[in-house]
This record gives sequence, structure tokens and C-alpha cells, in this order.
Amino acid sequence: MRFKSQKIAFWFFAVCMLLLILQVTYGFIMGFARIGMDGLHDFIPFNAARATHTNLLVVWLLTGFMGAAYYIIPEEADRELHMPQLAWVQLISWVVVGVIAIVGFHFNWWEGRKFLEIPRPLDYLVVVNVLLFLYLIGMTIWNAKKHSTTQLVLFFGLFCAALLYLPGMIYFDNQTLDSYFRWWVVHLWVEGVWELIMGAILAFLLIKLTGVDREVVEKWLYVIVGLTFLSGILGTGHHYYWIGTPKYWLMVGGIFSALEPLAFLGMALWAINMYRKKGKDHPNKLALYWTLGCAIMSFVGAGFLGFAHTWPQVNKWTHGTLITAMHGHMAFWGAYGMLVFAVIAYALPQLTGRKLFNNLSGYLAFWSANIGMVGMTGALAVAGITQVYLERKLGLDFLAAQKETEVHFIGMMLAALLFTFGVILFIYDFIRHGKPNDEAIVAATSAE
Repeated sequence: MRFKSQKIAFWFFAVCMLLLILQVTYGFIMGFARIGMDGLHDFIPFNAARATHTNLLVVWLLTGFMGAAYYIIPEEADRELHMPQLAWVQLISWVVVGVIAIVGFHFNWWEGRKFLEIPRPLDYLVVVNVLLFLYLIGMTIWNAKKHSTTQLVLFFGLFCAALLYLPGMIYFDNQTLDSYFRWWVVHLWVEGVWELIMGAILAFLLIKLTGVDREVVEKWLYVIVGLTFLSGILGTGHHYYWIGTPKYWLMVGGIFSALEPLAFLGMALWAINMYRKKGKDHPNKLALYWTLGCAIMSFVGAGFLGFAHTWPQVNKWTHGTLITAMHGHMAFWGAYGMLVFAVIAYALPQLTGRKLFNNLSGYLAFWSANIGMVGMTGALAVAGITQVYLERKLGLDFLAAQKETEVHFIGMMLAALLFTFGVILFIYDFIRHGKPNDEAIVAATSAE
């Protein structure tokens, strides 16, 4: 930590961890319901649990991105954050809006649009909140002592994420039009501008952890940005196959979806190549583990598993089944969950001055969480294949097919326990680091 205002990042990370635990809790509620143990149905019906689980995913990741920006931007700009007091206002208002939304889901106050369920009045509050966030980091960059590709790509990714939230606020009374523009938000976030955020944060971490020259790392970042835009924008078409849009989307979506793994493959190769060229042996091996793991697992989950079921000839069978959940879990965890964990693992020792780098609990957290997620993905894959065969080949009733997949959810729950154990260990290390302090500024600067 080189600047006092970077301390605000710690509190965003703390909120991020709380939201993750809440999301995992609702995941278990859904898991028990899937195996017939739905004792909480009168209080938390499955649809409320699902909406809460998926929306918490988006919110904790965005909270992590905000924390990462508040840590990275001042360091890249070589100055204090612009008006840091307003960052506290932004954090508190962000939490208030999130709490109101989650409570509202339990009283059927929502829009009913997957990932965008929060009610319209809260949408406007989110817009105001994010505009404040963009103003703070934007002014920090504007008045920066130096500029870098990393900080500009990070800002551009965050700015575009905010811009692409707006199409989801347009009202349509036609379901096809509504679904068409909803994917402008969801797809162009996770398979578009969030990849820019991912690339920028990975670039920052690789520069810090490997010692490879900034110019070399940022040249690769240009490649990642190019691959993201080449494939991600028209790759939106794989969501348009079966919603009533023209048939040409089958071809457009199929071709460009097949290109989408290139961006994630590029990130994996980039991270591995930077590690092999490393010019210094950074003591924070855990941060390096999470960074390299993010690059590799994102290719497996978002790239390979996404490619495996977005071809039109395959997707006509798998669309809307547990195959999508299989891809979604590994993709979100590998590409964005591990990214947030990586930046936290790097920033915490710098913020607190406590160099709890390479401890047993940290390594157990890494391996438990990742092995658990692989197990969950495998269980969902088997359940999804079973569902496709029973429901769409044999014509079994939907609920009857779901009953036959219960055994696979038992396996998924066991894997989820291992994943949760890893998350709890990571949070345990987070707590052990303590709160950020000003004394860490000099120590962190000299350590680098």
C-alpha cells in the first residue's frame, strides 16, 4: 500500500467475502431442495433462493472489482484516490441497496428477469452509485502523475460495464425483445467487458508478482482486448437461437461463440508465459497461485465448457438444462471468483503489513476450493446429461426427470462442502491479517 486512500479497498473486500458466504448459504438451500429436503420452502421458496443466489453472485463479484479498482488505480496513477470520503458513501449506499434487494426477493418484489431481478426503483439507485464510483476512479486517472495501459483498460472495462447495464432498464412488453436486450447486459458483461476488467487486473498482478517488464505484459493485454471484442460482441448470438429472433443468429452465434475461448486461452497462455519469464521470486506465492489458477480455470470453465454446448446443433438439446449450470459454475468461479481472490491475496499483506504469505491454511484454501468446484462441475455435468437424455430424448416429464437427478445433487453437495471449506479457510486468513494501517505504507513500498 503506497497511499492511505487505498485502505478503502479492504472494506470492499470484507463486504465481498460476506456476500460470498451468503451466496454459498443460499446455494446449500437450493441443493437440499433438489434432493427433496425442502423444509424451508414456506419461508424461502426455491425461486426466491435461486434469485438471491444468482444476484449475490453478480453483486459480490462487482464489489470485488470495485475494491480492486480502489487499490489498483491509485497505485497505477501514483496519487491518492480522488475524494476518498465519497468512496465510503459509495460503499455504504451499495450495501444498503443490496440488502433492500435481497429482502425484497423474499417478498416477491422483483422483476423476474434472470440476473436482473432487482426492482426498477433500485436500478436507478444502482446507476447513481456506479456513476459515483466511476467519477472517483475517473478523476484519479485524470489527475494522475502517470498513465498506463493497465489502468486505462481497467477503467474502460468498468465504464462499459456500467454503460451496458442501461439496456436492461428499458421496458418492453414483448418477451423476445426483452430477452434480446437482457443479453446485452448479461452476456456483454461476462463474455465482454468483464474480460477487460479481468485482463487489466491480471496484468497488474503479473507485473507485481513476476517482475516481467510492464511493456511486455501490456502488449499481451492489447491482444486480450482484441480477442475479447473479436469474439464476445457477436458471440451474444448464441443466446438468440431459440427466442424468436431471425435464423441467421444460428450461424453468427455458432461461429463467434466458437471463437470466444480464444480470449480465455490467450489469458492462460499469457499468465503462464509471464510466470516462465519472471524476473523476480516474489514471496507471495499464494497470490501467484490464485493468479495463474484464475487464468487456467477460466479457460476450462468459460472457454472450453462454454464452447462445448453453445454450438446450435448441441445447444438445441442442452439449452435451459443443468448443462448450463455446469458451465456457469466453473466459468464464474474460474474467470472472476478466482480473480477477486487473487487480488485480495496480493493486496491484503500490502494493506495490513502482515506478511502471512505461504501458510498451510492458505494452500488448503486454494486446493479445497478448486477441487470442490471441479467436483461440483462434474456432478452438474452428469446431472445435465441425464436430464437431456431423459427429458429431451425419452420425453420424460420435467419433474420426473428432475427426480431422477437427485442422486447427482448429493454428489454436488459433497463437493460443495469441500468448496465451502476452502472459502472459509480463505476468509479465516483474511481475518487473521487484521485491519489496514498507515504503518503498512512504507513497509509495502520497500517490499516491492
